Amino acid sequence: MPRDDLAPAPTAADRRVALWLLICCSMIFAMVVIGGITRLTESGLSITEWKPISGIIPPLSEAEWQAEFELYQRIPEYQQINRGMTLEEFKGIFWWEFVHRVWGRLIGVVFLVPFVWLLLRRDIRREMIPHMIALFLLGGLQGALGWYMVSSGLAERTDVSQYRLTAHFLLALAIFSYALWLALTLLRRGAITDAAAIRLRPHLWLTVLCLALTLTFGGFVAGLNGGLVYNSFPLMGGQLIPGDAFQLPWSPFEDPVTAQFIHRWLAIASVLLAISLWLRRGALRISTSKPIGLLAAMAVIQAGLGIATLLLLVPIPLAAAHQAGAVVLWTLLLWSLHATRQPSARR
Repeated sequence: MPRDDLAPAPTAADRRVALWLLICCSMIFAMVVIGGITRLTESGLSITEWKPISGIIPPLSEAEWQAEFELYQRIPEYQQINRGMTLEEFKGIFWWEFVHRVWGRLIGVVFLVPFVWLLLRRDIRREMIPHMIALFLLGGLQGALGWYMVSSGLAERTDVSQYRLTAHFLLALAIFSYALWLALTLLRRGAITDAAAIRLRPHLWLTVLCLALTLTFGGFVAGLNGGLVYNSFPLMGGQLIPGDAFQLPWSPFEDPVTAQFIHRWLAIASVLLAISLWLRRGALRISTSKPIGLLAAMAVIQAGLGIATLLLLVPIPLAAAHQAGAVVLWTLLLWSLHATRQPSARR
Protein backbone atom coordinates (compact mmCIF):
# COMPACT_ATOMS: atom_id res chain seq x y z
CA MET A 1 0.00 0.00 0.00
CA PRO A 2 1.28 3.50 -0.76
CA ARG A 3 2.16 5.49 2.31
CA ASP A 4 0.65 8.92 3.04
CA ASP A 5 3.43 10.03 5.37
CA LEU A 6 6.29 10.31 2.90
CA ALA A 7 5.50 13.89 1.86
CA PRO A 8 5.61 16.70 4.42
CA ALA A 9 2.34 17.99 5.77
CA PRO A 10 1.14 21.44 4.63
CA THR A 11 2.59 24.23 6.69
CA ALA A 12 0.42 26.66 8.63
CA ALA A 13 1.13 29.24 5.91
CA ASP A 14 0.00 26.79 3.22
CA ARG A 15 -3.24 26.24 5.10
CA ARG A 16 -3.88 29.98 5.39
CA VAL A 17 -3.34 30.51 1.68
CA ALA A 18 -5.45 27.49 0.80
CA LEU A 19 -8.27 28.67 3.07
CA TRP A 20 -8.22 32.08 1.41
CA LEU A 21 -8.39 30.47 -2.04
CA LEU A 22 -11.25 28.20 -0.98
CA ILE A 23 -13.18 31.22 0.34
CA CYS A 24 -12.70 32.85 -3.06
CA CYS A 25 -13.91 29.63 -4.70
CA SER A 26 -17.05 29.61 -2.55
CA MET A 27 -17.73 33.21 -3.56
CA ILE A 28 -17.29 32.37 -7.25
CA PHE A 29 -19.67 29.44 -6.76
CA ALA A 30 -22.24 31.83 -5.27
CA MET A 31 -21.58 34.23 -8.15
CA VAL A 32 -22.41 31.54 -10.70
CA VAL A 33 -25.68 30.78 -8.90
CA ILE A 34 -26.58 34.48 -8.62
CA GLY A 35 -25.74 34.91 -12.30
CA GLY A 36 -28.00 31.99 -13.16
CA ILE A 37 -30.89 33.50 -11.22
CA THR A 38 -30.20 36.87 -12.88
CA ARG A 39 -30.54 35.20 -16.26
CA LEU A 40 -33.60 33.15 -15.29
CA THR A 41 -35.41 36.24 -14.01
CA GLU A 42 -34.39 38.13 -17.17
CA SER A 43 -32.72 40.78 -15.03
CA GLY A 44 -29.38 40.99 -16.81
CA LEU A 45 -30.19 44.01 -18.98
CA SER A 46 -31.81 46.10 -16.25
CA ILE A 47 -28.60 48.11 -15.66
CA THR A 48 -27.56 49.63 -18.96
CA GLU A 49 -24.31 51.33 -17.91
CA TRP A 50 -21.02 49.98 -16.62
CA LYS A 51 -19.68 52.00 -13.70
CA PRO A 52 -16.96 49.93 -12.01
CA ILE A 53 -16.61 52.31 -9.04
CA SER A 54 -19.80 54.35 -8.63
CA GLY A 55 -21.88 51.35 -9.67
CA ILE A 56 -21.66 49.93 -6.15
CA ILE A 57 -24.20 52.52 -4.97
CA PRO A 58 -27.81 51.79 -5.95
CA PRO A 59 -30.41 54.48 -6.67
CA LEU A 60 -31.17 56.25 -3.38
CA SER A 61 -34.06 58.53 -4.32
CA GLU A 62 -37.21 58.29 -6.37
CA ALA A 63 -35.64 60.60 -8.97
CA GLU A 64 -32.59 58.31 -9.28
CA TRP A 65 -34.82 55.27 -9.64
CA GLN A 66 -36.80 57.01 -12.34
CA ALA A 67 -33.64 57.98 -14.21
CA GLU A 68 -32.40 54.37 -14.09
CA PHE A 69 -35.78 53.15 -15.31
CA GLU A 70 -35.76 55.61 -18.20
CA LEU A 71 -32.40 54.25 -19.35
CA TYR A 72 -33.88 50.74 -19.35
CA GLN A 73 -36.91 51.95 -21.31
CA ARG A 74 -34.63 52.87 -24.23
CA ILE A 75 -33.43 49.33 -24.95
CA PRO A 76 -35.18 46.72 -27.16
CA GLU A 77 -35.97 44.36 -24.25
CA TYR A 78 -38.27 46.93 -22.69
CA GLN A 79 -39.72 48.19 -25.95
CA GLN A 80 -40.47 44.77 -27.42
CA ILE A 81 -41.04 42.55 -24.36
CA ASN A 82 -41.58 44.55 -21.17
CA ARG A 83 -43.39 47.63 -22.43
CA GLY A 84 -45.77 48.80 -19.72
CA MET A 85 -43.59 47.51 -16.88
CA THR A 86 -44.05 49.57 -13.71
CA LEU A 87 -41.24 51.11 -11.72
CA GLU A 88 -41.81 48.61 -8.91
CA GLU A 89 -41.54 45.72 -11.37
CA PHE A 90 -38.34 47.24 -12.72
CA LYS A 91 -36.89 47.36 -9.21
CA GLY A 92 -37.50 43.62 -8.93
CA ILE A 93 -35.22 42.82 -11.86
CA PHE A 94 -32.76 45.64 -11.08
CA TRP A 95 -31.81 44.22 -7.69
CA TRP A 96 -30.74 40.83 -9.06
CA GLU A 97 -28.40 42.43 -11.58
CA PHE A 98 -27.15 44.90 -8.98
CA VAL A 99 -26.33 42.12 -6.50
CA HIS A 100 -24.62 40.16 -9.27
CA ARG A 101 -22.36 43.10 -10.15
CA VAL A 102 -21.58 44.11 -6.58
CA TRP A 103 -20.80 40.51 -5.62
CA GLY A 104 -18.27 40.38 -8.45
CA ARG A 105 -16.56 43.49 -7.11
CA LEU A 106 -16.60 42.01 -3.60
CA ILE A 107 -14.79 38.92 -4.88
CA GLY A 108 -12.09 41.22 -6.20
CA VAL A 109 -11.69 42.85 -2.78
CA VAL A 110 -11.69 39.51 -0.94
CA PHE A 111 -8.98 38.33 -3.31
CA LEU A 112 -6.77 41.42 -3.41
CA VAL A 113 -6.67 42.48 0.26
CA PRO A 114 -5.72 39.07 1.72
CA PHE A 115 -3.29 38.56 -1.17
CA VAL A 116 -1.35 41.67 -0.15
CA TRP A 117 -1.48 40.67 3.53
CA LEU A 118 -0.34 37.10 2.86
CA LEU A 119 2.37 38.38 0.55
CA LEU A 120 3.71 40.73 3.22
CA ARG A 121 3.72 37.84 5.71
CA ARG A 122 5.61 35.73 3.15
CA ASP A 123 2.96 33.04 3.49
CA ILE A 124 2.62 32.59 -0.27
CA ARG A 125 5.17 30.28 -1.82
CA ARG A 126 7.37 32.07 -4.33
CA GLU A 127 6.34 29.78 -7.18
CA MET A 128 2.67 30.49 -6.40
CA ILE A 129 2.89 34.29 -6.74
CA PRO A 130 2.63 34.36 -10.57
CA HIS A 131 -0.46 32.15 -10.33
CA MET A 132 -2.09 34.56 -7.89
CA ILE A 133 -1.37 37.51 -10.17
CA ALA A 134 -2.83 35.56 -13.09
CA LEU A 135 -5.97 34.85 -11.06
CA PHE A 136 -6.43 38.55 -10.31
CA LEU A 137 -5.98 39.51 -13.96
CA LEU A 138 -8.46 36.84 -15.01
CA GLY A 139 -10.94 38.27 -12.53
CA GLY A 140 -10.60 41.69 -14.13
CA LEU A 141 -11.03 40.13 -17.57
CA GLN A 142 -14.19 38.42 -16.32
CA GLY A 143 -15.66 41.78 -15.29
CA ALA A 144 -14.93 43.23 -18.72
CA LEU A 145 -16.37 40.15 -20.41
CA GLY A 146 -19.51 40.51 -18.29
CA TRP A 147 -20.06 44.03 -19.61
CA TYR A 148 -19.24 42.89 -23.16
CA MET A 149 -21.98 40.28 -22.73
CA VAL A 150 -24.53 42.81 -21.42
CA SER A 151 -23.73 45.28 -24.19
CA SER A 152 -24.79 42.71 -26.79
CA GLY A 153 -28.40 43.10 -25.60
CA LEU A 154 -28.62 46.88 -25.46
CA ALA A 155 -28.88 47.88 -29.13
CA GLU A 156 -30.63 45.41 -31.43
CA ARG A 157 -31.27 42.21 -29.48
CA THR A 158 -33.80 41.66 -26.71
CA ASP A 159 -31.37 39.40 -24.85
CA VAL A 160 -27.64 38.86 -24.62
CA SER A 161 -25.60 36.90 -27.13
CA GLN A 162 -25.54 33.19 -26.32
CA TYR A 163 -21.89 33.13 -27.37
CA ARG A 164 -20.92 35.84 -24.89
CA LEU A 165 -23.10 34.31 -22.17
CA THR A 166 -21.40 30.95 -22.59
CA ALA A 167 -17.94 32.55 -22.66
CA HIS A 168 -18.77 34.46 -19.46
CA PHE A 169 -19.87 31.26 -17.73
CA LEU A 170 -16.86 29.26 -18.92
CA LEU A 171 -14.39 31.92 -17.80
CA ALA A 172 -16.00 31.95 -14.35
CA LEU A 173 -15.59 28.17 -14.26
CA ALA A 174 -11.97 28.45 -15.40
CA ILE A 175 -11.13 30.95 -12.65
CA PHE A 176 -12.89 28.75 -10.10
CA SER A 177 -10.97 25.69 -11.33
CA TYR A 178 -7.62 27.50 -11.26
CA ALA A 179 -8.11 28.70 -7.67
CA LEU A 180 -9.40 25.32 -6.52
CA TRP A 181 -6.49 23.46 -8.07
CA LEU A 182 -3.99 25.75 -6.37
CA ALA A 183 -5.75 25.25 -3.02
CA LEU A 184 -5.76 21.47 -3.41
CA THR A 185 -2.08 21.55 -4.35
CA LEU A 186 -1.26 23.41 -1.14
CA LEU A 187 -3.31 20.98 0.95
CA ARG A 188 -2.29 17.79 -0.81
CA ARG A 189 -0.38 15.30 1.26
CA GLY A 190 0.61 11.93 -0.10
CA ALA A 191 3.23 9.61 -1.48
CA ILE A 192 3.54 8.38 -5.06
CA THR A 193 0.11 7.68 -6.47
CA ASP A 194 -0.68 3.98 -6.62
CA ALA A 195 -0.86 2.13 -9.93
CA ALA A 196 -4.64 1.71 -9.73
CA ALA A 197 -5.09 5.48 -9.62
CA ILE A 198 -2.68 6.03 -12.50
CA ARG A 199 -4.73 3.64 -14.65
CA LEU A 200 -7.80 5.80 -14.07
CA ARG A 201 -6.19 8.98 -15.39
CA PRO A 202 -7.22 8.53 -19.05
CA HIS A 203 -10.78 7.76 -17.93
CA LEU A 204 -10.78 10.86 -15.75
CA TRP A 205 -9.52 13.09 -18.56
CA LEU A 206 -12.19 11.73 -20.89
CA THR A 207 -14.77 12.58 -18.23
CA VAL A 208 -13.30 16.08 -17.93
CA LEU A 209 -13.64 16.59 -21.70
CA CYS A 210 -17.19 15.24 -21.81
CA LEU A 211 -18.37 17.28 -18.83
CA ALA A 212 -16.68 20.44 -20.16
CA LEU A 213 -18.61 20.03 -23.43
CA THR A 214 -21.80 19.34 -21.48
CA LEU A 215 -21.39 22.55 -19.50
CA THR A 216 -20.55 24.49 -22.67
CA PHE A 217 -23.74 23.36 -24.37
CA GLY A 218 -25.61 24.03 -21.14
CA GLY A 219 -24.56 27.64 -21.63
CA PHE A 220 -25.95 27.63 -25.17
CA VAL A 221 -29.19 26.02 -23.99
CA ALA A 222 -29.54 28.78 -21.41
CA GLY A 223 -28.69 31.53 -23.89
CA LEU A 224 -31.17 30.20 -26.45
CA ASN A 225 -33.91 29.39 -23.91
CA GLY A 226 -33.55 25.81 -25.05
CA GLY A 227 -35.03 24.45 -21.84
CA LEU A 228 -38.46 25.63 -22.99
CA VAL A 229 -38.61 23.36 -26.05
CA TYR A 230 -39.35 19.63 -26.04
CA ASN A 231 -40.09 19.33 -22.34
CA SER A 232 -40.08 15.56 -22.33
CA PHE A 233 -37.54 12.87 -21.55
CA PRO A 234 -35.94 10.69 -22.85
CA LEU A 235 -37.59 11.31 -26.24
CA MET A 236 -38.03 14.73 -27.83
CA GLY A 237 -41.52 14.98 -29.27
CA GLY A 238 -41.75 11.20 -29.41
CA GLN A 239 -38.50 10.92 -31.38
CA LEU A 240 -34.98 10.05 -30.46
CA ILE A 241 -33.74 12.77 -32.83
CA PRO A 242 -36.39 15.46 -33.41
CA GLY A 243 -37.06 16.30 -37.04
CA ASP A 244 -36.32 20.01 -36.56
CA ALA A 245 -32.85 19.51 -35.13
CA PHE A 246 -29.71 20.23 -37.15
CA GLN A 247 -31.56 22.41 -39.65
CA LEU A 248 -29.29 25.48 -39.61
CA PRO A 249 -25.64 25.66 -40.71
CA TRP A 250 -24.65 26.64 -37.16
CA SER A 251 -27.55 24.88 -35.48
CA PRO A 252 -25.63 23.60 -32.41
CA PHE A 253 -25.06 27.23 -31.43
CA GLU A 254 -28.05 29.02 -32.96
CA ASP A 255 -30.95 26.60 -32.63
CA PRO A 256 -32.43 25.78 -29.19
CA VAL A 257 -33.65 22.33 -30.28
CA THR A 258 -30.22 21.23 -31.51
CA ALA A 259 -28.47 22.73 -28.49
CA GLN A 260 -30.79 20.90 -26.10
CA PHE A 261 -30.40 17.62 -28.00
CA ILE A 262 -26.59 17.79 -27.81
CA HIS A 263 -26.61 18.93 -24.18
CA ARG A 264 -28.85 16.09 -22.99
CA TRP A 265 -26.83 13.37 -24.72
CA LEU A 266 -23.52 14.79 -23.53
CA ALA A 267 -25.01 14.84 -20.03
CA ILE A 268 -25.99 11.18 -20.32
CA ALA A 269 -22.47 10.32 -21.49
CA SER A 270 -20.98 12.27 -18.55
CA VAL A 271 -23.14 10.36 -16.06
CA LEU A 272 -22.15 7.01 -17.57
CA LEU A 273 -18.49 7.96 -17.49
CA ALA A 274 -18.72 9.00 -13.84
CA ILE A 275 -20.51 5.79 -12.82
CA SER A 276 -18.11 3.57 -14.78
CA LEU A 277 -15.20 5.42 -13.17
CA TRP A 278 -16.60 4.53 -9.75
CA LEU A 279 -17.08 0.90 -10.83
CA ARG A 280 -13.41 0.77 -11.86
CA ARG A 281 -12.14 2.18 -8.57
CA GLY A 282 -10.78 -1.19 -7.45
CA ALA A 283 -8.41 -1.05 -4.48
CA LEU A 284 -7.87 2.68 -4.43
CA ARG A 285 -6.92 4.26 -1.15
CA ILE A 286 -9.67 6.22 0.59
CA SER A 287 -8.24 9.64 -0.27
CA THR A 288 -8.63 8.78 -3.96
CA SER A 289 -11.80 6.68 -3.96
CA LYS A 290 -13.83 9.15 -1.85
CA PRO A 291 -14.03 11.95 -4.43
CA ILE A 292 -14.71 9.43 -7.20
CA GLY A 293 -17.61 7.97 -5.22
CA LEU A 294 -19.01 11.44 -4.55
CA LEU A 295 -18.57 12.28 -8.24
CA ALA A 296 -20.67 9.31 -9.33
CA ALA A 297 -23.40 10.10 -6.80
CA MET A 298 -23.50 13.77 -7.78
CA ALA A 299 -23.65 12.88 -11.47
CA VAL A 300 -26.87 10.95 -10.84
CA ILE A 301 -28.32 13.77 -8.72
CA GLN A 302 -27.41 16.35 -11.36
CA ALA A 303 -29.06 14.29 -14.08
CA GLY A 304 -32.21 14.13 -11.97
CA LEU A 305 -32.14 17.90 -11.46
CA GLY A 306 -31.73 18.46 -15.19
CA ILE A 307 -34.60 16.16 -16.12
CA ALA A 308 -36.89 17.67 -13.48
CA THR A 309 -36.00 21.19 -14.65
CA LEU A 310 -36.90 20.23 -18.21
CA LEU A 311 -40.15 18.42 -17.38
CA LEU A 312 -41.39 21.23 -15.12
CA LEU A 313 -40.69 23.98 -17.71
CA VAL A 314 -37.63 25.48 -16.02
CA PRO A 315 -38.88 26.73 -12.64
CA ILE A 316 -36.35 29.21 -11.29
CA PRO A 317 -35.47 27.43 -7.98
CA LEU A 318 -34.93 24.10 -9.73
CA ALA A 319 -33.01 25.63 -12.64
CA ALA A 320 -30.76 27.49 -10.20
CA ALA A 321 -30.16 24.24 -8.30
CA HIS A 322 -29.26 22.56 -11.60
CA GLN A 323 -26.69 25.26 -12.35
CA ALA A 324 -25.26 24.99 -8.84
CA GLY A 325 -25.16 21.21 -9.23
CA ALA A 326 -23.09 21.60 -12.39
CA VAL A 327 -20.40 23.47 -10.45
CA VAL A 328 -20.50 20.91 -7.61
CA LEU A 329 -20.08 18.11 -10.15
CA TRP A 330 -17.16 19.91 -11.81
CA THR A 331 -15.58 20.47 -8.38
CA LEU A 332 -15.74 16.78 -7.53
CA LEU A 333 -14.25 15.89 -10.90
CA LEU A 334 -11.33 18.26 -10.34
CA TRP A 335 -10.85 16.83 -6.84
CA SER A 336 -10.82 13.30 -8.29
CA LEU A 337 -8.31 14.34 -10.95
CA HIS A 338 -6.08 16.02 -8.38
CA ALA A 339 -6.24 13.01 -6.06
CA THR A 340 -4.71 10.80 -8.77
CA ARG A 341 -1.88 13.17 -9.64
CA GLN A 342 1.74 12.74 -8.66
CA PRO A 343 2.44 14.94 -5.62
CA SER A 344 4.85 17.75 -6.37
CA ALA A 345 7.99 18.25 -4.33
CA ARG A 346 7.70 20.65 -1.40
CA ARG A 347 10.27 23.18 -0.38
